[in-house]
Amino acid sequence: MIKEQITKKTQGYFLNAVCLGIALLAANGEINAADNIDEQVALAKADREYTFSEVVTESVAGDVYADPSKWQDLSYSNMFSEGWDKPWASPPAGGGGAPRQGWLNAYEGVFYRLGISVFGWQHDLAGAADGYSGSLTVFTPLNQRFEVQTDIPMAVSNRRPNDEARETNFGDFQIIPRFILSESRDVTQTFNITFRTPTGVSENLGQNIAAVTPNYQFWANWWQGFVVRGGAGFFIPYAGDLNRSGARSTFNANLAAGYYFTPHDFTPIGDMVWYLSTNLNQTIATTAARAGLW
Repeated sequence: MIKEQITKKTQGYFLNAVCLGIALLAANGEINAADNIDEQVALAKADREYTFSEVVTESVAGDVYADPSKWQDLSYSNMFSEGWDKPWASPPAGGGGAPRQGWLNAYEGVFYRLGISVFGWQHDLAGAADGYSGSLTVFTPLNQRFEVQTDIPMAVSNRRPNDEARETNFGDFQIIPRFILSESRDVTQTFNITFRTPTGVSENLGQNIAAVTPNYQFWANWWQGFVVRGGAGFFIPYAGDLNRSGARSTFNANLAAGYYFTPHDFTPIGDMVWYLSTNLNQTIATTAARAGLW
């Protein structure tokens, strides 16, 4: 009798173990199936074909942060074939974990979708009184390769060259097509062309100038929170009040390096970065007559 009870208990344990094994296999199968479905959905999204209007609409107004799988590496080799037909998606943090953010007095090097209002002050501008400015800069990505930056100088205020009176007016409007040459998690490289229009008045120092400024920019983060960014290009004025403004063709370069000391969610000082930025401006035309023909 005792032997039969032991045998029945053993059989019961064995059946329970078998059932548990089957349940675990089924659950594992469901997990693998779910993983496969997620991978298939991600691949389907990456391979999806968009119309031109869908690309622009999602880039400008879509949730560019919700689906990281929409972002992809871009390279020089596929410059003319990849990224033009896909909506822009916010890229991930760099290889060291640093965010792709803008710094004052430093080249961008990356794409954004945002608007920034900036107040500027220049002490003893051109040997005269202090100069002030208020502007709105808007970054509008249209696809993964191309975005448009607009600089709207809402107010420029400084002392007029001929007397002591202060002049306050709208400044020179700028529109900047920007192209991604290559982008990986660690490095982004862009080519940008600034078209400056002489919408300001010549009574404001440094305004009423038409110019074109092609330049190359980069952003890199390989190690922890350390970021290096910069670039180089040319400022080429060709019309407007070149004599009074003193505008000349120049070679311009920027190099900035900084370190992020806090993570993004470290409230209230998340993404605290200390950086040093240096700029070079070298005149390459000595007279106003040659300013646009260097």
